[in-house]
Parts: sequence; C-alpha cells; structure tokens
Amino acid sequence: MSRLLKISPTTTIRKILNISNQLKRPSIVRGKIYEVDELCTYIGNKNRKLWVAYSLRKDNKEVVNFAVGTRTKRMLQQIINSLLLSEAKTIYTDKLNVYKSLIPVAIHCSKRYRINHIERKNLTLRTHLKRLNRRTICFSKSILMLTACLKIYFWG
Repeated sequence: MSRLLKISPTTTIRKILNISNQLKRPSIVRGKIYEVDELCTYIGNKNRKLWVAYSLRKDNKEVVNFAVGTRTKRMLQQIINSLLLSEAKTIYTDKLNVYKSLIPVAIHCSKRYRINHIERKNLTLRTHLKRLNRRTICFSKSILMLTACLKIYFWG
C-alpha cells in the first residue's frame, strides 16, 4: 500500500491506526438474534496462533462485537456478555463446549445449519484480508495491527 501511495510504510501504519481509533463500535440493539463464531489466524509465524471471535446480527449481517486473543473462556465471554446485556432473543453457535457454560440454555442454540451467515462471513474475511488466509506467507506482525484492520473492515 505504501508503494502504491508513494509514502513511507511507517506513515501508512500510522494512518491505519488513526483511522481505526476513530471508528466506533455499533450500538447493540435489544432483543435480536445473533450468531457467534471464531476464526483462527497467526501473528508473526505459524507458531503464534490466535483466534478472532465475533458476533453477527442475524437480520442485517452486521458485526456487532469482536475480540482477538487465545481461544479461552475469558475471550469468548467478552463477546457473549455484550450479547446477554442486550437481552438477545437467541444466540446461535457451533458445538464448541465452552459456549454451553457461557450462554443460558433458554437462548442458546447449536443446531446444524444455524450459523450459515457467520461461516460465509469467515470465508469472505479470509478472501478479502490476506492476513487471515490459512495457507499464506502473509501474517500480521502484531495484534494491534490485526485489530485495527478488523475494525476498519467491520465498521469502516
């Protein structure tokens, strides 16, 4: 990008970070249906595996919240808590065991073919953002830049 714009790489990085800091997360609407899933990526090399977990509103396919980190209960709880505070009608997930302890049984659904929209979004993300592709030499060098690029992609 810096070669195309004929500016230095540090200026490009600074611009990306400034743009992402100005973006605001969309407000979460009460009583909606959401899908939650996670996506694997790497930072620096394939030995440093990270996960991008995010929630998608089912009616308009808008990404409501996301978190980057290791695939732990604490990281997924950030996403789920924001949905529970919005009094979500239903939360669809895959069959990962951690979700059973985080989401109340009354609003949790993990049946087959219920998270098609977010799985399609995962494929679109991998296609549009080369740093998320599985078999590539393109990786993010830092979590900060990965988060900034995801903010711009989701909410920019």
